[in-house]
Amino acid sequence: MDHVEMKRDLSEIRAMVQCYFTGLHEGDSETLRNLFHPDCWLKAPGLRRTRDEWLKLVSERTSPAENGDEFAYQILAIDLLGQQAMVKVLCPLFEHHYIDFLGLLKEQGQWRIVNKMYANLPHTDQE
Repeated sequence: MDHVEMKRDLSEIRAMVQCYFTGLHEGDSETLRNLFHPDCWLKAPGLRRTRDEWLKLVSERTSPAENGDEFAYQILAIDLLGQQAMVKVLCPLFEHHYIDFLGLLKEQGQWRIVNKMYANLPHTDQE
C-alpha cells in the first residue's frame, strides 16, 4: 500500500466515523444502515444484536440530539492495515460513556463496518 492510498483510506475512514457519530447523535438509522455491512453483529458483554435489530432500537428511542445532549464523540485510535481497519471511538450516549471497537473492511472499493464491540467505561468517582 502506497502512502497516497493509505492517506486516502484514513481520510475515508475518518469521514465514515464522523457519519457514524452524526447518525448516533441524531438517531438516524438510515445513515447508520449505510455504514454497516448487512451481516454485521453488534456485541457487548452478555449482549448480541444483528445490525437490523440494533437499527430498530436506534429509530425508536429519543435521540441524544432531541435530548439536547452534547456532541462529544471522539476517534481515539485508527489502526489501518491494507484493506482492514480497527477504529476505537468514545461515544458518550445518554448516561453512558461507551468505547466502541469498530472493525472495518474495504470491499468493492468501499469501507464498511463489519463488526462492532462496545462496552460502557467503568464508572469512576473522578468524573
